[in-house]
Amino acid sequence: MATVSRSSRTTATKLGRLVYGALFKNESSSGINNAIQGRCYSSLPAAAVEPAGGLFVKDYEDYRRSLYGTGITHKALLVDAVGTLLIPSQPMAQIYREIGEKYGVDYSENEILNRYRRAYEQPWGRSRLRYVNDGRPFWQFIVSSSTGCSDSQYFEELYNYYTTEKAWHLCDPEAEKVFNAIRKAGVKLAVVSNFDTRLRPLLRALNCDHWFDAVAVSAEVAAEKPNPTIFLKACELLGVEPEDTVHVGDDRRNDIWGARDAGCDAWLWGSDVHSFKEVSIPYHFLLKLTN
Repeated sequence: MATVSRSSRTTATKLGRLVYGALFKNESSSGINNAIQGRCYSSLPAAAVEPAGGLFVKDYEDYRRSLYGTGITHKALLVDAVGTLLIPSQPMAQIYREIGEKYGVDYSENEILNRYRRAYEQPWGRSRLRYVNDGRPFWQFIVSSSTGCSDSQYFEELYNYYTTEKAWHLCDPEAEKVFNAIRKAGVKLAVVSNFDTRLRPLLRALNCDHWFDAVAVSAEVAAEKPNPTIFLKACELLGVEPEDTVHVGDDRRNDIWGARDAGCDAWLWGSDVHSFKEVSIPYHFLLKLTN
């Protein structure tokens, strides 16, 4: 890899953000962010957000190659959790209604979903962070706003459900195979997620916590994506520089813009790449993955 000074890299990062902004200057980041965040504990169809396509991948790759040469190699891979690594196994509104029926919830699934979206889009005034520690105050607000039910037993049953392997499944069934190959090649892995403290036990329940060298969760870092602090913390935990790191996530504002603001490379899940095997190749990890 070509040697580039830190000052040059800083300039390059700023220039990269300008290039990125020019490519997507007509796209509504807030609209995309809200639409995707509304999927946090649901399974909205991918068509709810129209991706920008793969144009940016080649443009940005050419841009990086112009800075670092043809041998650019990433030393670490950061992965978003919800929507990239894992997704809910059932639609959020269905679960809210099914569990809520015995507590008097009678809203339809469509009404629950619409109320959930409105509640999630509202500014969270109790703290600058939604997910503080276990995130209960925030999720109590979301659940009661979505269902009209403030029963504490209902909330606890619903809250605990989303800590179990029953509630989630992996987006990519070949993730373990690819991650093992990436780690054998010497590349470090971390999860970077806007989540509360349930994330670690959830990863253990899904038997995938050992795939990663570090976990940077917003409730522990006290910074939520797109704040670059959480990405920088992940790099610190892995012992790598941001410019030697690539992040993969499904939210253009939180994952792509946030990672690039931290100086990391970044690619959009579901648009730039659709599987972790695809991740391993264009990111120049130089792996030979077996079929």
